[in-house]
Amino acid sequence: MTPVDHGAVLDNAHVGDIHGAFGSIRAHHPNHKLGWKGRLTTLLAIIGPGLIVMVGDNDAGAFGTYTQAGQNYGTTLLWTLLLLIPVLYINQEMVLRLGAVTGVGHARLIFERFGKFWGAFSVVDLFILNALTIVTEFIGISLGLDYLGVPKVAGLIAAAIIIMLAATTGSFRRFERFAMFLVLGSLLLIPVLLMVHPPMSQIAHDFVTPAMPAHSKLSEVMLLIIAIVGTTIAPWQLFFQQSYLIDKRITPRYIKYARIDLWLGIIIVIIGAVAMMAFCAQTFAGTPEFGNFVDAGAVAHGIEKYVGHLPGVLFAIALIDASIIGAAAVSLSTAYALGDVLSIKHSLHRKASDAKGFYAVFCGLIAIAATLVLTPHVPLGLLTNLVQTLAGVLLPSATVFLLLLCNDRAVLGPWVNSHAINLFSGAVVAVLVMLSIILTASVLFPAITGSQIVWILVIGSSATLLSVISVKSYERIKGVSPATKFTYSKVLQETWRMPPLHELSPAKISLLSRIWMIVLRSYLVVAAGMLIFKMIMLAIG
Repeated sequence: MTPVDHGAVLDNAHVGDIHGAFGSIRAHHPNHKLGWKGRLTTLLAIIGPGLIVMVGDNDAGAFGTYTQAGQNYGTTLLWTLLLLIPVLYINQEMVLRLGAVTGVGHARLIFERFGKFWGAFSVVDLFILNALTIVTEFIGISLGLDYLGVPKVAGLIAAAIIIMLAATTGSFRRFERFAMFLVLGSLLLIPVLLMVHPPMSQIAHDFVTPAMPAHSKLSEVMLLIIAIVGTTIAPWQLFFQQSYLIDKRITPRYIKYARIDLWLGIIIVIIGAVAMMAFCAQTFAGTPEFGNFVDAGAVAHGIEKYVGHLPGVLFAIALIDASIIGAAAVSLSTAYALGDVLSIKHSLHRKASDAKGFYAVFCGLIAIAATLVLTPHVPLGLLTNLVQTLAGVLLPSATVFLLLLCNDRAVLGPWVNSHAINLFSGAVVAVLVMLSIILTASVLFPAITGSQIVWILVIGSSATLLSVISVKSYERIKGVSPATKFTYSKVLQETWRMPPLHELSPAKISLLSRIWMIVLRSYLVVAAGMLIFKMIMLAIG
């Protein structure tokens, strides 16, 4: 394949100079032999996508999950966060490469490489899950406003208007500066941690030492661990980061800087998660509230009761801040995906009058979510549970498509996955499928026991091992040879872009892979349908 200029980029607003929150770069500025000042200037201009996608994932649902872990089980589950760090990086780094190299959003790539059948499933999944997730973000805003004594109606309307205005100015830089301000606001959790002053030695110990809480039901603890996984790694992150990178006009020559940006985001999100677990563990230890989590709003009141008013206020502001950036990012991921699939203008560089469909989806989701939260008798608690459950159920499917795309040489050329990344990602998919099954079973059958969960893990691990053996045996019998290895110079790798979509050779998916994809999708459809049905039954009593 030969290098192309702008490759498959679908919106010409995605091509040109980079204008980030902290600096600008000309589209064709020299990128070699830069001194440390030049590299720092470049990094500052690139910073943004990784920070936003990571901090945006520490949203209202994350606040509820992490504070619940701390209030109910102390710091004993901190080690789960350490295990999630490599998963976070590998997943989002694959998305990073896809965005920079292809110039095409995640949803459109699925449509083009796997067909309309799979593409439609992915977009419908994303739209439903994202719409529900945005509702939970406004629930988080409502809880924070309630603690601060701000009228709910006025506060939610103001929050919705602020989010809409931030994205519809026609300036990518203005939106990113708004988002960076919210990223800075997420650091308010650090002074709360310092005021509560939990024992740092215990935090360090539990962060690196896997253990289960004493005198607790294994089934309940496992469900919370799954919730931590589901709230830390969400399907919308894949779609958002890929499209946002494209909209920022980041190309392969800047991938190393984008990886640094991603690491900065991961560090901040892990610090925030550790802080919430730790200061909740310290605040509620030995109190009647320990082990009796209600919601993030009750956590703010508890912090005020046992520590002081100021840390309670800071926590509530951080909750509102996290919910706003989460709502903005999740709404954008949906608008980007639909814009990509429908081939309409979809860029923050465009004014609302120049990208009506894109901004209609974005603002519509925000408006509907705010309205639902303001509507009396809407089962907000059930909606929150449904979102976390559906995210856990649908995540394996999203990860499978991500893995397949990153092994598609027609799409990524010299940037395809290494063998080590494939092994790690495959193991992650297997674990996510097992956790998804456990999560679904626990919602449908609340009386599930710890021993039954262990059996699911054992059977799932055995099935995964047998699958790997059968695939290898099938390849040997059919004489399937390993993918041809190619070598590329560094200069060619930095300039390689995916050709226009119509020029790509057809995707090659083996029969065995198609069978497993159908099996996985069938399970997800049945599981999601049963979960939604059960939630509706609970809502109507």
